[in-house]
Amino acid sequence: MDTITTVSPLCRLMDIPDGGATAVDAPLADGGQSLILLRDGAQVRGYRNVCPHAGRRLDYAPGKFLLKDDTLICAVHGASFLRQAGVCVAGPCRGESLRAVPLRVEGDQVWLA
Repeated sequence: MDTITTVSPLCRLMDIPDGGATAVDAPLADGGQSLILLRDGAQVRGYRNVCPHAGRRLDYAPGKFLLKDDTLICAVHGASFLRQAGVCVAGPCRGESLRAVPLRVEGDQVWLA
């Protein structure tokens, strides 16, 4: 997990479609990074928006992701990651994982933990 400092929320919970994903920029300890935020009801999971296969962003357009059932699919090479765990289950980086970023939801705001 990444060390993070923040003084403002990343976004509002309602900015992430329920069952969907969005991207936000966040101030991580090693510099600003794009994060993927995946929402299931009131729960939000966060990962760095970087495919472990080639180091490219997973979105096909800024903040737009390919989602199918319980997987997040890299738009560049088709690697499929489990939404709940970030583990690649199909594609060129099978067995590798997305880098998780700890989050917390307070009221209607999503924060870095």
